Amino acid sequence: GDAMLGIEDPWVVTAFILCIISALLCLVWGIVNWNKDDPESESEEEIRQWAEEEDRVEEEL
Repeated sequence: GDAMLGIEDPWVVTAFILCIISALLCLVWGIVNWNKDDPESESEEEIRQWAEEEDRVEEEL
C-alpha cells in the first residue's frame, strides 16, 4: 500500500507526526515565553540583602 517515508504502519506514521508537532509546539512556546519576567524571581535588591546577611552570619561563625 501507500508508504509515507517508507513506513508501512499508520500508527508509526501517527507517532512520527505527533513527535514533530510536539517539537514545533515546544519551539513556539519557548519563543513566546523567552523574555517573560518570572513573577517568583527575586529582585536584585533582595539578592543583595541575602548576600549581606549571609556574610554577617559567616563572620560570626
